Formats: sequence, structure tokens, C-alpha cells
Amino acid sequence: MDDLERELEPHIDLENDSDSSEDNSSKGEKKSKFPLVKPIYGDQTQQNGFRRTTSMCRERIREAMLHHRWEEAAEYMVYYPQILEDRNLFTAQPSKEFIWRTATEIFHHHPNSTMEDYNTIYERMKHSGFRHYLMISLEHSFHLLLHQQIEDAKRHLASAESWRHGKETAAQIQNIKLIQAYRGLLDYIIWCDKKSTRSNSDYYESDSNQTMQNYFRQASVNLEEILKNPGVWDCFILRYVEMLEFYEHHKEALQVLNDYAYDSNFPPNPNAHVYLYQYLKRQGASEKRLMKVLKVLHALVPSHELMLEYSSLLLQSEKQSDTQKALGVVLEMLDFNCWGSNLEVWIRLKAVIQKLQNQVDWENIVCEKMAERKDWWLALHFTSFHATKDSKEKPELFEVKASLTKILCPDRPLKYSVNGSQVKGKAETKKRKGRRY
Repeated sequence: MDDLERELEPHIDLENDSDSSEDNSSKGEKKSKFPLVKPIYGDQTQQNGFRRTTSMCRERIREAMLHHRWEEAAEYMVYYPQILEDRNLFTAQPSKEFIWRTATEIFHHHPNSTMEDYNTIYERMKHSGFRHYLMISLEHSFHLLLHQQIEDAKRHLASAESWRHGKETAAQIQNIKLIQAYRGLLDYIIWCDKKSTRSNSDYYESDSNQTMQNYFRQASVNLEEILKNPGVWDCFILRYVEMLEFYEHHKEALQVLNDYAYDSNFPPNPNAHVYLYQYLKRQGASEKRLMKVLKVLHALVPSHELMLEYSSLLLQSEKQSDTQKALGVVLEMLDFNCWGSNLEVWIRLKAVIQKLQNQVDWENIVCEKMAERKDWWLALHFTSFHATKDSKEKPELFEVKASLTKILCPDRPLKYSVNGSQVKGKAETKKRKGRRY
């Protein structure tokens, strides 16, 4: 709440070209010979009293919200919108935003709030000024969507998309593009509903297919525009590709994913490469093509879970260089603590080394990979603490790691050791219990 207060503090509107009489009077210029104009806003005492009252009301709202007294906050909120009658440019805009954000928060927690209450405050704030019109319209559509009023949400977005006021600013253009994207997402949601009902209806199947096609075209128009605007558009791209894949427009879907992943105008986005890989895998692409995508993902996120699949593909290759790459991929995964106790990763490392041992210089290859890790890798994975914990909780993991200690660090004394017979005995005891049941 304090952050909101600071954010909504009165500030100078740089877009306003009007001059301030107070600024002119403080410049030390000669007094004007013209008579002073009487203020048109009424007595200054009344103005100060009005602002003091609204300020007190605002503090009461704030206090009630901090203590979750939502009914009390709503009672004060009924009177606070009178601040909109204040014509002071320095306080009007922040007050509008305060009313918008605070009222919606109160309604969200109030036990007796209705959809009509939300609609009233959204409509009032949309038409109280133009600065936040687009964002209020977008938030209004989100709220309608949460209440399953999809058609109403789409109607509000369509109205906001066609809204214009004065000269378009860069912020307005960006907000309109965002609204267009969400319009496409709403068309996708309706398309999904039509698709789910189509399978349950044989009589209206042709009509249902035509309706689905219409919503698909409407969604495509807006979603296709996204790729013309660099940014992170994951949820929109996925929905667009899903529809293209449904209608077997595989060439277009692949083009969309390729552009999203490799267009230099877009910010680096690991998810874009994940989506491309998953799509190619569904389409039965070659291992060479899959490895090409995962290679880029590895450069962006070496700890990604798909690196297990990448190392598996490299391991299946007949090239000796790919086996060496697989070693690097798995070791880089284990550079991150989140994979340190993952049995599958250590088993993969052991499999890579076993295949690598078929090469004459395998020891030099391993030593070269481990040379840059010798100062910190052992403390990350091979301490007496790790040995004790692994032997008790994951004896199979302990055995795999113990078999790799002399290979990975042949010239370093390791504390990763526990009585091997005890570990083996625990494992055999578990097997016996398993046979009994």
C-alpha cells in the first residue's frame, strides 16, 4: 500500500503545455499593469477544507484496507470519488488512478460485491480521463473473462482497439497492440469451446466447423501481427501454433516458430527454442535437426531439463566429437546445484564416460573438462557430507558417484567415502523387503 501511495504522489505532467501562475510569480519579473483575475474555483479556504476532507477520507480507506476491513473501506470509498471534482492538474490524475486501483481491490475482497459494482467503477474510470483508458479496458476484459463472460470481454476489447484520442503516443500504440493480441487470445478460447462441443454433436457438425473456421481466421489476423512486434509473446504464439497444427498448416506453424526463435529483432528467449524443439519432435524431425535446436538452447540455458535429451541424442551419434560434446553437456548440468542429487544425470555421465573410454585419449579429454572445475566442483559434489547423505537417502546414487571419483579426479584426495559394505548391505536389505511384499 505504501508503494502505491508513493507511485500515486502528485507529479508534474510534462505533456501539459499550460503555464503555472505560481511559476511566473516566482521569477522576479516586473509586476503586471493588468488587474489580477479573480479565481474562478471559489474561496481558497473552501478549497483547502475540501482537500483536507478528501485526504482524511483517503487515509481512512488506507487504514481500513491495511487491516482488511473491506466493508468499512467500501463505505469511505463511496465518498472519495468527490476528489474528481478538484480541477487541480497536479492531483487529478493520481486521484483517478488511486480510485481505479483501490476500488477494484476493495471489490475483490468485499463479501457482497457484485459484477455490477465492477462494471460501474470500470466504466466510470474509463470515461473520467483518457490517460488510462486502454489499460482500464484491458483490465476490465480480464475481470469479465474470470467470470466466464467471454463475449462481453471481447466486445470491450474491440471497443478499446478502435478508441483514439488526440495524437497517438508510443505508449498508446503499444497498448493497442497488446489489446489486439488479447483479442486474438479470446478468439482462440472461443475456438477451443467450439472444438470441444463439435465432437459431441453430429447434426450440427458442418455449422460447427464453419464457426470454428471463422474464429480461427479472426484469431489469426491478430496473433499473426504479434511477430511484427519484437517481444516475449509465449502464450500467444503457443495458441496460434496449436490452431495451425490442428488444421495441418504445418509449414506456417514451423515458420512462426522459426521466426520467434531466430529473429534477431526479438530478445533471447529460451522458451522459443523449447517450443520449436517440441513441435519438431511431434512432427518426427530428424535427430540432426533436433540437435541443432537443442544446441542453441544449451548456449542459452545449460541447466535446462532438455539437456538430458540433448546428451542422449549426442550419445546415440557415431561421431566421436559428439560423445565429447555429450560429456561437456552433462558436466555443465552438474555445475548447477539443482542437478547435484539427480540420479538420472549421474547415470548419464557414467554412460558417456563408458563410451568415451573407447577412444584412445579419453583420459586427456576428461582431465581437460575437469581442469576448470577442480577448485570448486569437488566441494559441490564430493564431500563427506554428500557421501553420508547419499548413502543413507540414495544408495544407488552413492554407488554411481563413487564409481566416478577416480575417473573424474584421479590426482585429488576425495572425502566422498563411506563404508561400502554398509551401503551395499542397506541396498540388499531393501531388495529382500521388496521380495517379501
